[in-house]
Amino acid sequence: METPYPYETLDALVGKVLQIQDITLGTAKSPYLVRYRGQLRGESEAAYEQLAGWLKTYQITPLFRWDDGQHSIQLIPGLPKPGPSNPRINLLLAVLTFFSVLLTGGLYGLGPEGLPADPLPAVVAIITNGWPFAVSMLGILACHEFGHYLMGRYHGVHVSLPYFIPFPFSQFGTMGAFINMKEPPKNRKVLLDIGIAGPLAGLGVAVPVLVLGLSLSSLGPLQTAPGQMIQLEGNSILYLLAKLAVFGQLLPAPAGYGDVSPLLYWLRYFFTSTPLPVGGMDVMLHPVAWAGWAGLLVTTLNLIPAGQLDGGHVLYVLLGRERAKRILPFILVALLLLGFLWAGWWLWAGLIFLLGRAYAEPLDQITPLDNRRKALAVLALVVFILTFIPVPFVLIG
Repeated sequence: METPYPYETLDALVGKVLQIQDITLGTAKSPYLVRYRGQLRGESEAAYEQLAGWLKTYQITPLFRWDDGQHSIQLIPGLPKPGPSNPRINLLLAVLTFFSVLLTGGLYGLGPEGLPADPLPAVVAIITNGWPFAVSMLGILACHEFGHYLMGRYHGVHVSLPYFIPFPFSQFGTMGAFINMKEPPKNRKVLLDIGIAGPLAGLGVAVPVLVLGLSLSSLGPLQTAPGQMIQLEGNSILYLLAKLAVFGQLLPAPAGYGDVSPLLYWLRYFFTSTPLPVGGMDVMLHPVAWAGWAGLLVTTLNLIPAGQLDGGHVLYVLLGRERAKRILPFILVALLLLGFLWAGWWLWAGLIFLLGRAYAEPLDQITPLDNRRKALAVLALVVFILTFIPVPFVLIG
């Protein structure tokens, strides 16, 4: 019977980039046709480009791996074949999300008089009050997702257009957005570039939106009427600094510090949101500021260093899969403990436990990060610390 693959030719092609020490043929249970181990003859990134180009003729994909301290090349039958997309679904979800966010912004921006009774004035009121929030919120989300998308296209990786998720009558009118990476990235450099482009692009819009929104906001006392509930947004380091820059003070400012020093008060309040600063002063957020704050929250949630989240990609390329997997239990424990302060962290812990234990696997896992990208990966972790909100929401009343 004729062999389906020209193994002698494959050996010769691989031998051009690898000093072969041993060859292992695949079996029915192994994921590869053949595995070669040895030492690469030159720089790994260029070697992968050459070998992948040669093997396209044979409909074979090479994988570069580390194997017991040696370089390993596994040949996999077939080429990545990204599935088709339906841009009409992306457009429909985007339109639905726009109206959902517009409605949320319109209800948020209403005064104490509420919506007019007549339908037409009510619609006009929602549009008039809601468009600043909708434009700001969707602008941040769009920049985040198109950061991923454009970087993926730049590297030749097939990625889907953003899928926006409408969530009417919620705090933001949306559950965010995501893109689908339809094929494995070539190496760690590409994975980092795609993963970090979204948070940095979104943050680059969220910060000026937040500062603009704070400049449109006003200060007022934190007071509740009988039977009234007030939702107080949590603080990140970046949010505290933004309020300090605009208003010249840390907010919410308590009526007094009691018997503790201001430093101890703020450390306790930052991590626990207690004691509640009723009777103190806080910023009454303009809808644009609310969108900017939401942008910071979106950034920090995406940068949680686990699994398929952007932060998971960063941790993977910086430390490797095994180290990232060893860190995961500590992240889950931290989220479970934070859940006693805000129950939403328990949901995130559950999602990461169920869905976040798999990491994106680049085709070439030998090529290391360059120094510039290592600095970018560290920057992403710094951004996560600066935007992290221990207690995103607290109810007063």
